[in-house]
Parts: sequence; structure tokens; C-alpha cells
Amino acid sequence: MHVRSFQLGDTSSVKELLEDVLSETCYEETIEAFARQLSWDTELVLIAQEEEQVVGMIIGTIDNNNGYYYRIAVATAYQRKGIGKALIEAMKQRFLGRNVKKIMVTVDVHNEMVLPVYESAGYSADDFSRAAHRLSIVKKVSV
Repeated sequence: MHVRSFQLGDTSSVKELLEDVLSETCYEETIEAFARQLSWDTELVLIAQEEEQVVGMIIGTIDNNNGYYYRIAVATAYQRKGIGKALIEAMKQRFLGRNVKKIMVTVDVHNEMVLPVYESAGYSADDFSRAAHRLSIVKKVSV
């Protein structure tokens, strides 16, 4: 398994992955945030690849000089194999390279079930932010 930056050619594979593992409502919210983050900073969208297949992805963002893990998704057949932890660690390194003040895990109704993955990666309740709607990638931007 290899973790790398998102590439344009990954778009359809990422959409399929997200459709498979997220609820419809979560998918809609995530795909908007995904597109917004890509328009700002592609280096904070990471892909886990097994051979030539996209098996996981994580979306991070930086808001007010804090790093936020926004959404993580791992293909069902690849869950519980360390892919989520590898994505979290790779994103952490990106955040540290950007000298963020603090790294937070964004918590909303859609990702409560993955909090144990973040906890096993060393994060605690103090690192969880329940204000996902306030992140720039989530906000509706008026033109």
C-alpha cells in the first residue's frame, strides 16, 4: 500500500470510493468539500493505493492556521488493515510541514464511527472539533 497526493486521474476512483462507503447525505457534503479543497490546495488530499487501485483517501484542510482532518474513507474490503492510520499519519506530516498551530479531527454526524481510528492513531477527545460547519471548505461561499 502506498500513500500519495491526489492526482486528477484519481477523480472517478475517489468518487466511486466515497459513494460506496458514505451515506448519500455524507457523500453530497463531502464531494462539495472535496472539490473546494482541491481548488485551494491539492496537497491536502491524499490517496491510499494498493497496486493500481484507490483503496482509501483523506481530506485535510487548514483553517485559521489549524490543520483539520475533514473526511477519511477506506474501501470496505481494505478496512482494519492500517490504511486509515497510514492516511492519518501522512496527513499529519503534511500539517507539520505547514507549521500549523494545532491539528484537530473534525467531528460531525457522519464520522462519529471513525473516531476510534483517530484515537488509535494517538488523538484524544481534546483533539476533536465538533464545529465542522465552520470550516471554510464546508461553508457555502457566496459570489
